Amino acid sequence: MTPEEKYSEVEKALTEIRPFLNSDGGDIELISVEDDIVKVRLTGACIACSVNQMTLKSGVEMTIKKYVPEIISVINVSDNEELKDDIEISNDVE
Repeated sequence: MTPEEKYSEVEKALTEIRPFLNSDGGDIELISVEDDIVKVRLTGACIACSVNQMTLKSGVEMTIKKYVPEIISVINVSDNEELKDDIEISNDVE
């Protein structure tokens, strides 16, 4: 499976699970698919939810693996973590 196909299949998986997150006032955004690791950002009510890690592993990761079995892990990144990654990348370029 090409990286583009993998990304597309992960998007399909998120489309399947998104209505469940939306029904509780949350949502999910796909950030990247790299080295069989998916990075997502939980938004809305999912940010403060006490069971968001369980939802991420039991719901989101399981659904993504149904579409792309080779995925190793699904990681939730916050805005701050992504900003930190961007800063590190730009520092590496200098």
